[in-house]
Amino acid sequence: MLSALHHVQLAAPPGSEPELRAFYGGLLGLTEVEKPAELAKRGGAWFRGPNGLELHLGIEQDFRPARKAHPGLLTADLDGLAARLQAAGHTVTPDDLFPGHRRFYADDPVGNRLEFLQPL
Repeated sequence: MLSALHHVQLAAPPGSEPELRAFYGGLLGLTEVEKPAELAKRGGAWFRGPNGLELHLGIEQDFRPARKAHPGLLTADLDGLAARLQAAGHTVTPDDLFPGHRRFYADDPVGNRLEFLQPL
């Protein structure tokens, strides 16, 4: 009945759009997608990458970052991405518990947990 994942939505605090754009658009290289007019009134930002990857960041007044729930994002260059994040001041936490993959965790600028994976 289901055919694919359309997007993952994460929450963010009011006023965080500049940091989100710098991180997801600048640092991770995703393309910002224009939100429909009615949804744009709510704030936030949407981003798109290759192979159908789409992340929506929605504004939540009583925001608390996701510490357990997270998207798992594939990369072909885990070491290069880790170095890029670290150079920008983000902490990278390696984890070798997922068979068949190398991976690490890092937080976005508002504290949401992100998992980055590279298949072996």
